[in-house]
Amino acid sequence: MKKIVHRSSFIVMAKGPLIIVSGPSGAGKSTVISRLLETSDLPLRQAVTVTTRGKRPAEVDGVHYYFWTREQFEEQLQAGAFLEYAPVFGNWYGTLWSEVEPYRLEGKGVILVIDVQGAATVRRVCPDSVSIFLRAPAPEEYERRLRLRHTEDEAGIQRRLTEALREEARAGEYDYVLVSDTVERTVAELRQRIQRQFVRGTHAG
Repeated sequence: MKKIVHRSSFIVMAKGPLIIVSGPSGAGKSTVISRLLETSDLPLRQAVTVTTRGKRPAEVDGVHYYFWTREQFEEQLQAGAFLEYAPVFGNWYGTLWSEVEPYRLEGKGVILVIDVQGAATVRRVCPDSVSIFLRAPAPEEYERRLRLRHTEDEAGIQRRLTEALREEARAGEYDYVLVSDTVERTVAELRQRIQRQFVRGTHAG
């Protein structure tokens, strides 16, 4: 439902919050966000990211990602279509403005699941955003979760573990840091943080 803020003789539509969620591979971002969207009564959506990497067998174009060629990506980049973009492990990833602003103007909250590079850009471009960093309860948990996926070879796992350390070092840049131990508790904490942004939004304008 859209939130309306009354201001004397005119009405201001409260803009939906923009929520940045980051964390290393193995932090549980996908699982937590999926459960949140399934169970929350808040008006939320997750922005679909564009990527130039290949589609994995279980992935659906337009649901998990928009799978574009490098030529498509570069064309839309030149056209100013991206809110943020960054190279990750040899491929390009980016968030389209069209995945964010139209929904926020309707009063919906938009969740961006992006890496620390993209998060820094969004915080600069959209200072009204709130950023949340998800981390595993212990460093060794990243490796355990990555191996359970069976989606990476050994070199890929080691590369992601090295990247996890780099991303952990930037957790202090975020508004909130949540430890992703159990899915239920993490979802509850995340929902609480996001709900506060909707409450703040009723006083905007």
